[in-house]
Amino acid sequence: MHAGEPGPHGGDQIVARLDGVRRAIARAAEESGRPASAVTLVCVSKTFGAEEIRPVLAAGQRVFGENRVQEACAKWPELRRDYPGVELHLIGPLQSNKAREAVALFDVIQTLDRPSLAAALAREIARSGRRPRLFVQVNTGEEPQKAGVSPAGADAFIAACRDEFGLQIEGLTCIPPVADPPSPHFALLRKIAERNGLSQLSMGMSGDFEQAIMLGATHVRVGSAIFGARA
Repeated sequence: MHAGEPGPHGGDQIVARLDGVRRAIARAAEESGRPASAVTLVCVSKTFGAEEIRPVLAAGQRVFGENRVQEACAKWPELRRDYPGVELHLIGPLQSNKAREAVALFDVIQTLDRPSLAAALAREIARSGRRPRLFVQVNTGEEPQKAGVSPAGADAFIAACRDEFGLQIEGLTCIPPVADPPSPHFALLRKIAERNGLSQLSMGMSGDFEQAIMLGATHVRVGSAIFGARA
């Protein structure tokens, strides 16, 4: 049995961990002076199969994050038929040539980071009439291997998304460098959001979501703390 695969009672363990994460979110929200309902748990189901996701759906979770368009296309249509009301977030890099599939499948796209993708999404939104909510990804650590617009370029890119491409930007997302303390990155993202009139902040993952909530996160992306380690 590989890591992350539920064994006997695996579903029970997953649901117990989900409950623990929900309680931790509620505590952190309360400490930051907000109701628990102000923070959306995006349950990161990338690489996990339908059999691992079903117990989480049965426990009432309805917001999920996937990294790849193809993987999400393969497993979510059937799950959505069985569990209405699912909200699906794309949290991995998006190629412009996958914009049509992404707009058709996802309710939120968190990884808008370049003009070519903004143009592709604008064309597809106009063509299909479907309007996924959009977050701009900021590469707060300016890591060359990581997607995202630079902090210095974020204001101009958000303005271009709005003015040139006619896109409604709802929020920002970031993934701090693994070696850095995350809090300064969360604080930077919040500052960029505030000066651009954006109310939504997707920041914080399994290891640091409580810090992110203290610094204003409205969405936290949690996978391994719920499903266990990936293979």
